[in-house]
Amino acid sequence: MKKARKIMATCWMSVLLVASAAAQESQDAGRRSPAFGGPDAVENQLRSDAEVERPSLFKSWFEWKGGLAERSDFSFSIDYSAAYLEADQSPGEESSAGGMFRFFGSWDLVGRGTKNTGAIIWKVEHRHAYTDVPPSGFGFNLGYIGLIEPPFSDQGTRLTNLYWRQRLADGRVTLLGGFLDATDYVDVYALASPWTGFLNFAFSTGTTTLAVPNDAAFGFAAGAMLSDSVFLIGSLSDLNSDPTDPSKTVNSFFSDNEYFKSVEIGWTTSQDRIYLDNVHLTLWHVDEMAEVGTPSGWGANFSYTTYINGKWMPFVRAGYASDGGSLMQKSVSVGFGYQPNPSKNLLGVGLNWGEPNEKTWEPGLDDQYTAELFYRWQVSKAIALTPNLQYLKDPANNQDEDSIWVVGVRLRGVL
Repeated sequence: MKKARKIMATCWMSVLLVASAAAQESQDAGRRSPAFGGPDAVENQLRSDAEVERPSLFKSWFEWKGGLAERSDFSFSIDYSAAYLEADQSPGEESSAGGMFRFFGSWDLVGRGTKNTGAIIWKVEHRHAYTDVPPSGFGFNLGYIGLIEPPFSDQGTRLTNLYWRQRLADGRVTLLGGFLDATDYVDVYALASPWTGFLNFAFSTGTTTLAVPNDAAFGFAAGAMLSDSVFLIGSLSDLNSDPTDPSKTVNSFFSDNEYFKSVEIGWTTSQDRIYLDNVHLTLWHVDEMAEVGTPSGWGANFSYTTYINGKWMPFVRAGYASDGGSLMQKSVSVGFGYQPNPSKNLLGVGLNWGEPNEKTWEPGLDDQYTAELFYRWQVSKAIALTPNLQYLKDPANNQDEDSIWVVGVRLRGVL
């Protein structure tokens, strides 16, 4: 284990050294500079929301927002999402529902008008349940080892992001520092978002083998384009974060020294398609959390996605974990997304196999299989409705049922 920690520390230092070197290079001034990270990263979410045409009912509102962003580089969005799930059979509750209000945005304060901007990024949420069991706990309620719509909890008001983002080398290098959400930049791809993509976490960050730290974890991350196609991303963040009391994670970062570390090397067709056309390998390590009894551990995740003819996105994702408190020890997900028109309706299909982590659960549990089908329907230009169907085969902690069907629906409205 000490050897694994040493390797991760070396990889992290390599990220910083490469980022510093890349910052010295002069780059093509015409290159676009999107944010590193996945669809849930604040700046990427703002960009994708802006690409959807808005209804004339709110025309003056969006014109005002657009003018504000143009004048002051201050961009923000407000959205509300709700999710409902129902199972055909359950040892506990048979249905679950919850909602979430979010206010998020970015404000460029340094380097306006250039690609080397510095910005403050934030995301504040109120997460609430409509039922006794929130959607985030519904899978465990069924005896299934996995998360369905993990953000839809009953935590109440909480902080998810508050960090400084600095771009260098004409946007080819990005540095982050502050309260981070690891799912924004670790093992990401375009269909991972629980607000716009798959509902089941088996088709999201780490395919359930990655021991993801909680949101609003104090830490640092860096991403760099090493060439026009090769990129490197690394992170170091606290493991003891509490989004409802973020001050604790600052103290913990400097006193407890219990960290999540990751390094990712990948290839993309171009920087502006970094989470559309993407092949990457992610290595991670977590320290032992003595207070809660979670052992240290490490793992590796592989992901391949490509965007074909602007419509099809097949993916293959796999992961392995050695301890660390992850849900699964081994996991493989395959599937595809289909979107005939950009920013319009989206079809998603995914299949997953998982082997439960024997250090997290009791040894000898059966392998678990998951299938998911969703269709995101852009009901209007500001509202998306996503019907969903999931098939849970051999839920590992429910020996009484061979299979469970779960139907659901997710609603998202944006202003």
